[in-house]
Amino acid sequence: MTSQIAPPAPTGTPSTGYRLRWAGLAVILAAEVMDLLDTTIVGVAAPAVRQDLGGSDAQIQWITASYTLAFAVLLITGGRLGDLFGRKRLFVLGATGFTLASVLCAAAPGAGTLVAARTVQGLFAALLIPQGLGLIKAMFPPKELGAAFGLFGPILGLSSVLGPTLGGYLTGADWFGLGWRAVFLINLPVGLLTVFAAGRILPADRSTRASTAGAAADARTGRIDPVGVLVLGLAVLLLVYPLVQGRELGWPLWTFLSMAASVPTAWLFTVQQRGVLRRGGTPLIEPSLFGKRAFVSALATGLVFFAALSGLMLVFTLHLQLGLGWTPLHAGLSMIPLSIGVVVGAVLSGALLAPRYGRRVLHLGMVLAAAGALGLWATVDGATGLGSWQLAPALALAGLGLGLIMAPFFDIALAGVEESETGSASGVLNAQQQLGGSMGVALLGTAFFGWARTDDFGHAAGLTYGLVAALLAAAFLIAFLLPRQARPDGEGH
Repeated sequence: MTSQIAPPAPTGTPSTGYRLRWAGLAVILAAEVMDLLDTTIVGVAAPAVRQDLGGSDAQIQWITASYTLAFAVLLITGGRLGDLFGRKRLFVLGATGFTLASVLCAAAPGAGTLVAARTVQGLFAALLIPQGLGLIKAMFPPKELGAAFGLFGPILGLSSVLGPTLGGYLTGADWFGLGWRAVFLINLPVGLLTVFAAGRILPADRSTRASTAGAAADARTGRIDPVGVLVLGLAVLLLVYPLVQGRELGWPLWTFLSMAASVPTAWLFTVQQRGVLRRGGTPLIEPSLFGKRAFVSALATGLVFFAALSGLMLVFTLHLQLGLGWTPLHAGLSMIPLSIGVVVGAVLSGALLAPRYGRRVLHLGMVLAAAGALGLWATVDGATGLGSWQLAPALALAGLGLGLIMAPFFDIALAGVEESETGSASGVLNAQQQLGGSMGVALLGTAFFGWARTDDFGHAAGLTYGLVAALLAAAFLIAFLLPRQARPDGEGH
């Protein structure tokens, strides 16, 4: 695609930014929408898939798990490939592959084929998504980065509601006899538009391989270290696979052994990467990143925060559908107050609060989100005849807090990252979100089902919302390790 369309030359200076930066941001957010929809839309269609294609319980579970695992395993490598070969090129390649894989998913004749197509879809998503943060950092001047990152909040909130709602509608509407296949074909127009717009709007790739002494090795090798890819992929697989499957399987012994084995495998990866550096090669993760206080502190904060966020979303939908017997469409529509809160919080944070108050906005967001989780606990525990309107105030408060967090979090995390490190940093941050989300689903999902076996769903959900608030309180404390501001006086370092 990029070889056929001449992209506009980058214009602007670091103080003014790329001329088409807001249009470029829209392209990046469209890719985020495709990814987020695919992590939420498929679960609603799973019963229809089972009825149409058959397959074992494990195969149906793997329709979701295969995407998550493939995505998580290749994320860091995908980000590093953007550093080496250009973020725009990898973005277009990822969007093209993701769109084609969506068509393969829709055309799958059996459950096994669908799982394989979902794996391919996850691999291309891992090439696509890590490029977004790096492209934003390259296109926007420092004073506008908070506003740009702030728009991720509304997208996360709206997609979390749109996914299950759209999935339930498309599956039930059975347009042209497509049934569940429509949930994958919905990516076709969005994906084609994203690929075309990326070729025309995103800034031309700039070589980062000769910009620093560390990147000089990139110019000499011009390739990714394959041993590092395999070792890192194995470490992530050993950790994420049991987190994804453990709850469904009742946490057999091998799940804990696998998670334990991920620790020495990760250590082996660090040893191998030091060897790559000594030989003048290209590391998958720039070691200099872990000398940056803001980045390391953001990893720790984000791991706990995204665990709380994913756990909250999971338990809320489980309670409404399993406990209250609501349809997926009803449950999705009931999350609209959360999305409205996220949109309002993100706009306020990105445009007004985060550039001025920095870390304090992130702390405020965590307090409000925790208060919303506690409000949900008070609302659902012991309640009878619960309706959507009774849940709305606590949901809106939680959403407002979540929206406030997004802009300062990404802005602070990436503020001190150099150009040659951006792809690696973006891959690590995205992998951290996947890992945090998997941990949250495993921890809070297990707690919810454990309590639900001995008590009613409302009480179990309430206790789990209390755990969500506890996780947010822990993230609040860890966030004190972050710098007060992304940049002194709102500018670059």
